[in-house]
Amino acid sequence: MRITGGKAARRILKAPKGLAVRPTPDRVKQAVFNSLGAQVVGARVLELFAGTGALSLECLSRGAISAVCVEISHRHAEVLRQNAQTAGFPAESLQVRVQDVFTILAQLTEAGQRFDLVLADPPYGEKNIGRRSTSFAQRLLDDPRLPSVLAPGGRFILGHARRDTLTVPGPWREVKMLKHGDSIMRFFESENRS
Repeated sequence: MRITGGKAARRILKAPKGLAVRPTPDRVKQAVFNSLGAQVVGARVLELFAGTGALSLECLSRGAISAVCVEISHRHAEVLRQNAQTAGFPAESLQVRVQDVFTILAQLTEAGQRFDLVLADPPYGEKNIGRRSTSFAQRLLDDPRLPSVLAPGGRFILGHARRDTLTVPGPWREVKMLKHGDSIMRFFESENRS
């Protein structure tokens, strides 16, 4: 696993041992960032279910000004911090929050914080034909606070498994979908543009 573009391109990133983290594959990252293009430059980034921080670090490498990574595992958060240090990013550009994603969404909403890019590639949900998904990806789409942390004109990029059929509620409007193997990355805008 590595950073695929920008000033820290080709830097190798560590991933914790075991199956608890499923890093976003390099090909999928490249496709996402090719689609985002210049939107990353100068962006304030929020990465939920950050794991190794690969998506945030890719953003910083490609010109984002700051990133907040939310990861519930202390062990994974430490690997994330090591990856940021290895890549050579200034300490002030990256904030790691070790806490539950849904708890932090409430805190960020209350604090009025907004982000230009919100990225999430959470643990995959199970196959759910004939019933509504209960995956983390669906829970994010359903969370009423998530649209309020997205800045006007911002994008929410959500990864999920092909077998996990999601229901897209308002205020989300899908603007792009990328498929690679079992991975799907979906790009959303919020219709609440306030």
